[in-house]
Amino acid sequence: MLQASFIFKAAIRRTAWTVVAIGGASSFSTAVAQAQVVDRAASYYHYSLGHMYADLASINNSPEYIRKAIENYKLAIKEDPQTPMLGEELSELYIQTGRLREAQSDAEEALKANPNDVNAHRMLGRIFTRQIGDSQEHRIDESMLKKSIEEYKKITELDPKDIDSWLMLGRLHKVAQNSVEAQNAYKKALAIDPDNEDALTGLAMVYADLGDSTAAADLLKKLSAKNPSPRSLQALAVAYEQMREFALAAETLKRTLDLNPPNAAELKKLMAVDLRKAQQLQAALKVYQELVAEEPGDAESYLHMSNIYTQLRDFAKAREAGDKARAIEPNNLEVRYNEVAILEQEGKTPEAIARLKEILDTTAKKNYSKEERENRILLLDRLSGLYRMSDQTEPAVEALRQVGELDHDRDAAVAAEIIGTYRLGKDLPKAQRESDAALKKWPEDRALRVVHAEVLADLGKTDAAAAEMKKLLDGKGDREIYLELAGQVYDKARRFDEEAKALDGADKLSVSKEEKINVWFQRGAMYEKMKKIDLAEAEFRRILELDPDHAATLNYLGYMLADRNVKLAEALTLITKALDKEPNNGAYLDSLGWVYFKLNRLPEAEENLRQALLRTPRDATVHDHMGDVLLRESKVKEAIAQWQFSLQEFEAGSAADVDPADIAKVKSKLEGAKVRLAKESKPNN
Repeated sequence: MLQASFIFKAAIRRTAWTVVAIGGASSFSTAVAQAQVVDRAASYYHYSLGHMYADLASINNSPEYIRKAIENYKLAIKEDPQTPMLGEELSELYIQTGRLREAQSDAEEALKANPNDVNAHRMLGRIFTRQIGDSQEHRIDESMLKKSIEEYKKITELDPKDIDSWLMLGRLHKVAQNSVEAQNAYKKALAIDPDNEDALTGLAMVYADLGDSTAAADLLKKLSAKNPSPRSLQALAVAYEQMREFALAAETLKRTLDLNPPNAAELKKLMAVDLRKAQQLQAALKVYQELVAEEPGDAESYLHMSNIYTQLRDFAKAREAGDKARAIEPNNLEVRYNEVAILEQEGKTPEAIARLKEILDTTAKKNYSKEERENRILLLDRLSGLYRMSDQTEPAVEALRQVGELDHDRDAAVAAEIIGTYRLGKDLPKAQRESDAALKKWPEDRALRVVHAEVLADLGKTDAAAAEMKKLLDGKGDREIYLELAGQVYDKARRFDEEAKALDGADKLSVSKEEKINVWFQRGAMYEKMKKIDLAEAEFRRILELDPDHAATLNYLGYMLADRNVKLAEALTLITKALDKEPNNGAYLDSLGWVYFKLNRLPEAEENLRQALLRTPRDATVHDHMGDVLLRESKVKEAIAQWQFSLQEFEAGSAADVDPADIAKVKSKLEGAKVRLAKESKPNN
């Protein structure tokens, strides 16, 4: 598959050196050489010697052989400066032997004698390009990138028909994110050769970068129809992936496999990934089964099989495939973590925590490599999340503090997460202390300023919170600030007119489908709290027209219908569909329990609410719902306990998050249950 990295495949090495060639020819002192008569026989003699010495050097890395190889290549170029391949091989020799400074010095000397020596410019272009780095790993030397672009601009000025240099210039501009210049360079190459595959695929990728994935796909479809090569089809698959048309990407990769490419196993894995993203899980599973049948030691494919079985909630097969992966690679961190993921999806959070702690303990070291440190940070982040899910606030915070110890560049971000964890755990005094201290330490950090305002809103200081948020409206991230202002400040204070204005501001700045849906969802929730149910329902149905699988909307609309005791069959369908997307979501399990209660299917209602409480043990509403179910089942004492828990959680949380009417209802139900219990406990006269 073509990757968006700084790897150029414009030419193939023609010597024993196994490397990727990335440009045209180069030679030295061309002005002097061109004045001489071309002696191809002498050139070939020296070329043969140079090639032989290069081969010998590649075997035993002898400095003497390297020197002789370079010397003979130079003599070959001197006798025949018109054959590009000679300069290309000399360039590669310099590069592969690490003699970049020597090559640069030779080229610069040639340019002093003749500033328009195109082959010397090619040499410098190749040398500079080699030192740019890897954009995929975010290691780009901007200085070298700029110098490379300058050299290839000069080359194309001196030799406008040099298609390889136009292609290179297009690649370089793409790395520099100069999409317009990259587009122009590829079009210049196509003017020379309209069917050039490199230029067509390069131009298509530029269109994709510019957000015009349709134009990219159209271009590649034409290329693949005219010349259905593995390369053109793979490029088309990449374009479909960027368009998020994963089913089409998988289908295109299948067409590629029909051509029997040499990298079939790699393409099968990529196809399986696309099938998973297209939610064609059984088809993806079949591909992975074929891969492990062909290569029984393929731990990665077993791991992906385990992931799919987990999604399908077939935990026995998930564990079986995971065990096979671990038998092959027992120390693979991803393979070991897979069991944590299975336990989490089974709803076994304590066991998942224990297994994850075991992984962290057994991989602990005094010093970590960069990769080890990043992996450990990911695991600690996940551990913190599991602790939050199980209402263990302090252990969650401690895991985050360990992240900060591993990478002090993340200190401000970690502080924001710690504040959020205390807010979720309803410990507002600690959230306030942490946010005040963090803001003093990093007063200009945008995320901390946002979270500090959120804490003020939690404390009921709406005007102060709104003022802090509004200071962040600077034309850069205004959409996100409007959403925070709406959902985290005005919504809590039930200042719906101001919330509506903030949502309108976010809506105007929303471009993508996802951005629009996010705003509409918040507006629907606002209408529901305002008791404008028809408007709320219209907003949610508007979302489902655009995205029928939007889980949060499916749940909210289903819950809203159930709460009003209307369209219960539809409510059940909507909520069940949401849970198919997120089987362990506590809020969705509560909604399912509630619709079952409304349908008077009490055992199912109780079971789902118990599952919800396992995942959201401090949700006052879930405890309230459980009380209703238990009372209808005549479990009066248990119902009373649930309503008492509900009131405790209401009181423990932010006053800004609580509707006094909800508290009043719970108190009324609690008192009624107590009266009923007293009557039932009274001995018969």
